[in-house]
Amino acid sequence: MFDTKIAIVLRNDMAPWQALNVTAFLTSGIVAQSPDVIGEPYRDRAGNTYNPLSIQPVIVLAADQATISNIHRRSLERDIKTCLYIEEMFSTGHDTANRAVFAQFAPDDAKVVGIAMRADKKLVDKVTKGAKMHP
Repeated sequence: MFDTKIAIVLRNDMAPWQALNVTAFLTSGIVAQSPDVIGEPYRDRAGNTYNPLSIQPVIVLAADQATISNIHRRSLERDIKTCLYIEEMFSTGHDTANRAVFAQFAPDDAKVVGIAMRADKKLVDKVTKGAKMHP
């Protein structure tokens, strides 16, 4: 149904609150990159209006540190625009601090805990190879 795929890959050793927090942050990055992914507002039978949601499913995968590092590398090699969350961002409290700590790392030393992308389906499948469905 969709030419693109949205995938979020989480490092498989995080606490549940961390995985949920990273998923929320990465999802916001996908929406910022692709505002067309958001549909129309929802309306219930009583006439109450709710915020719109994504028009396409989001797959959430899990991987160990080595696999998620490979996914990060492959995404860069294929020039896929991604959202990235690194371990050190858990110790910050706001966006400016997140960006400051993020800037201290390069792809070869970043401790990636989450990566998200929206791209061609086949490309996303190739890049996320090795990750499994999140439990």
